[in-house]
Order: sequence, then C-alpha cells, then structure tokens
Amino acid sequence: MNRMSDPRIDQHRDAGSPPSGKRAARKAAGPRNVAILIETSRVYGRGLLEGVIQYNRANGPWSIYFEPHGLSDPPPTWLSAWRGDGMLARITDERMAQAVRATRMPVVDLGGRLPNLGFPILCVHNRLIAKLGAEHLLSRGFKHFGWYGMPQGEHVHMDERCDWFVQQIKLAGHKCDVFKASPQQQHLPWEHQQEEIIRWVNHLPKPAGVMCCNDDRAQQLLNACLLHSVPVPEEVAVIGVDNDPFLCNLSTPPLSSIDVNPRQIGWEAAALLDRLMDGQKAPKTPVEVEPGAVFTRQSSDILAIEDRDIAWIVRFIREKACEGIGVEDVLQAYPIARSTLQRKMKQVLGRTLIEEMLRVRIERARILLAETDDSLDVIARKTGFSSGKYFGDVFYRETGVRPGTYRTRHQQSEAV
Repeated sequence: MNRMSDPRIDQHRDAGSPPSGKRAARKAAGPRNVAILIETSRVYGRGLLEGVIQYNRANGPWSIYFEPHGLSDPPPTWLSAWRGDGMLARITDERMAQAVRATRMPVVDLGGRLPNLGFPILCVHNRLIAKLGAEHLLSRGFKHFGWYGMPQGEHVHMDERCDWFVQQIKLAGHKCDVFKASPQQQHLPWEHQQEEIIRWVNHLPKPAGVMCCNDDRAQQLLNACLLHSVPVPEEVAVIGVDNDPFLCNLSTPPLSSIDVNPRQIGWEAAALLDRLMDGQKAPKTPVEVEPGAVFTRQSSDILAIEDRDIAWIVRFIREKACEGIGVEDVLQAYPIARSTLQRKMKQVLGRTLIEEMLRVRIERARILLAETDDSLDVIARKTGFSSGKYFGDVFYRETGVRPGTYRTRHQQSEAV
C-alpha cells in the first residue's frame, strides 16, 4: 500500500529538527548509536517505530541497535554490554528500568507507566483521548454510560483515561457506571470472565454508550455481547482506544476506536532524544501528544433510538444495506406502512430511509478505502453500488472528495 507522509508529523519537522549546520556537523562526526527497546507485537509499538524511522530519515542517520520483542519481555541480554549514545524505550517494569538506568546514557521513556524513574517521558494525552470518546458517544444521543477497563492500579494511563472519561460524562450531566475486573477475575477461565462482563452489561440501563480503556478490552466486551445476544450498537454502543485494525475488524461488529497517533509520538520522542544527546536539558514534566481522530465503525455507528420499530429497521439496514437492498426490501422484512416508516425515520433520525441506507454504504466505503487496497469496482460491489464509476460519483457527491484522494489521505500506517 502506498503511503503519503503524515501531515501531523510534517508540521512538526521544523520544530523538532536540528538546524542544518548542526546536522552537517553531526554527519561529519559519524552516525550516532541509538538503541530502541520498543515492542513489535502490537500496532501501537509499530506505529512508534515508524515515527522514529521517519525522524531518522529526515535528521539522521543513526546507527540503530534493535531486535524485535514483546512488550513484557525481559531486558535483552546485550543491553548490559552495549555502548552507545542514547536510547528510546517503553519501560513497563522495574527489571527493564534498572537495566536501562545502568547504561547511564540519555534515555526517553515512551511509556511513563512507572513513577519517579528520572527519565523524560513522552506519551499519549489521556485527557484528550477520554474527551474524544465522551464526545463521540454523547453526540449519538446516549444518556447512559459505562466504562470497562483494567484493574485499578495495574496501568496508570488506563486509570487516567477512566477518571477523565467519568469527569467528561459528569460535566455533560450524566452518570457513568465503571467496571474494572479485579486481578483475581483476570485469572479466571475465559468463559467466567465473559460471564462477569455480561452481568455488568445486563445491569446497565439501556441504551448505553460504553468506552473501553483499549481495543483489547473492547473486543472482550463485544464478544460477551455477541455470545449473550446483546444487540450492538442498538442497546450497547462500544468504542475502544488504539485503532488496531486487526482487533477492530476481528470484533463482531467491527469496533470503533480512537487513533492515539503513535507515529507522531515516535517522531517527537526521537527529536527529544536528539536534543538530549546534544546536551540539552530534559523536560521536567511528561510531554503529551494529542491523539488523532475517532475511526467510526459499526460498534458505535448509531443514534440512541428508543423507538423499537426504527431501532429494528436501522439494524436491518446496517446489516443489509451493502447488499444493495432498497425500500421494498425493508418493507418486506418489517410489517409497517411506508408512510409511517418514512415519517418515523425523519422524526427519529432526521434522515429518510434512502438517506440512511446511503449513509451506511458510504461509511463502509470509507473504511474499505482507508484499510484495503481493493479497487473501486471491488469496493462498489462490497457496498451495494452497481459499478466503480457510479460509486465514485456518489462518493464525491456525498463527501466532496474523490475516492482516490480519500484513500491517499486516510491510509492506515503499514507494519514496519
């Protein structure tokens, strides 16, 4: 998949890059030796790495020491004997902290999970992540809310997200029911964990909008709802965090999620490390990078609908619209007078039946354009349009941009 440069990174190039004279002096002195301790097992870590790579290409070169590893792996055996100029690391436990501290070189921590390590921290902006999630659910008309997360105290950033989300919901005049599995529950068999989740879901007043601390928890929640026949998003709308394409599309239905902007975090961390290796002082407080956008998928793509007729029809449209159904197909599937249906649709959704079917098709097309290399003809076939040309014309009419332009602007980052 071809990938354009990320404008959020481009706008920081001048601020994060050293002056040209210093770059020339560095190159004359030879490349700096930098170790990278960032996991490759998840999309977030790979996004960080891509940001580092882009910074290095623009401002390096660095001689990079790197081996693929998982997030909770022990410190690599080579670290104690390695001699270099600086390090980028996601420090998740005390073992890794001690090993990194022993190197006595400039270090940027891209996690910030452990307090008082003495390393400069570059991380996601959890208050803005919570604000995005709250606004997304509030804009869909929900009046009942929930949070599903990790055990209290297990992950400082997840606790922060929860606290900020609850506060945002409270500021909007609503309450939020918080469910955090206990450490003991996490060691229960999968079926028992799912039962704990569904007990909480059944307790929530419906319809409810639920934010999860990350995509992992959101996928667990959606699976519990699927197994126990809880309609999503009609009764429970769900949004996660990280926008991991694998988890989001593995879920049933596909998961809405917030892009936390890992490429920008990686770029900024590399720029900070460069300044530290130049002898500049480290920032005293964590540097928080703003998240990207909400990627809306089916798990939250609904308005909170109390009218049972319209709720059923909207769900039917969501499931069948991309098969090319029309008004007559809806009327055959649900026994309601055409005039009554059209009046209720306009009252409840502010859209006609045809407009709602088209909206669902266009939203599905947006995802296919952003996340696949499918041709326009294939996307047209998958979204219920008669041809690639007709799809392109309708997409342009509804969004103001051509499908190819939209794809270029919104492609997901490739795996590094």
